Amino acid sequence: MKHSVKEWVAATRYWALPVSTMPLVVSFAYLFSISALPVGAKPWIVLVLSLLGVVLLHSAGNLLSDWFDYRSGVDNENAYAVPNLVFGKFQPKEYLVFSIVLFVLGIIDGLVITMISGIGVLIIGVIAVVLTALYSFLKYHALGDLDIFIIFGVLTVLGLAYAVTGGWCWDTLMLSVPLGVITVSVLHANNTYDIPSDGTAGIKTFAMVIGEKASAVLYCAYMVIPFVWIIGVVVAGYMFPHALLCLLAGVKAFQNFKQAAGYKKLGREAMKGLDFRSSQLQLAFSLLLAAGLFLSAWL
Repeated sequence: MKHSVKEWVAATRYWALPVSTMPLVVSFAYLFSISALPVGAKPWIVLVLSLLGVVLLHSAGNLLSDWFDYRSGVDNENAYAVPNLVFGKFQPKEYLVFSIVLFVLGIIDGLVITMISGIGVLIIGVIAVVLTALYSFLKYHALGDLDIFIIFGVLTVLGLAYAVTGGWCWDTLMLSVPLGVITVSVLHANNTYDIPSDGTAGIKTFAMVIGEKASAVLYCAYMVIPFVWIIGVVVAGYMFPHALLCLLAGVKAFQNFKQAAGYKKLGREAMKGLDFRSSQLQLAFSLLLAAGLFLSAWL
């Protein structure tokens, strides 16, 4: 079965890539704002390579997750699922092979960065690859949210900082909370909507453990925490006031909050589509935060 390039790209769920790429951009902007970037082209080359590596590994992880969900029966005609495998647009083997290819390319990219920046990149990379490969298993045992937070909240931030500076910049971890929470909200929204079908498939996500109502409330909290955190960090003096530019993304967050709050009237349907809208929020929030951090160094 032949597929167009557009179909292959769509299979990776590219719309979710902001949740993995934006933490890198924000981390780079933060290092720039505190004058921690080495002189020369190296930091920018490393940033580009890191973005490429994250895109490859995130896409590989998405494909592998869809393959696992299809094989385990989590994705089926009655579930809110990616249609490619369920309706035969792609064969399971095609997803698996494509995932393996992207994993290999991502690992090669990581090895190149390691040669440039040091062994710390390899340590972070190995942990990230293992956690990405284990995502479906952890998701099925209510640990998917934690897994995603560690990968896209902690490891991407800390890894980029090490790759760029050649050392452990622990202060960048304060970025993990707002960026990681928004990323987790993408997964949480999807899992909340999928509670009935996931239950039928015999798995247990975190959303299932706490229930639909509590999950809707938690999602609303996820829309507030990043903004409160940034305000607190700025007030505490750990980040320049220019970072508050990200508060403009509060408009998008409020829209998502309002939709999830509609659970009282609409039930689970209120959560439909919030995974995509959370990804959009990550893009807006991160770009504004990065812009504010860059401005703080120039003004």
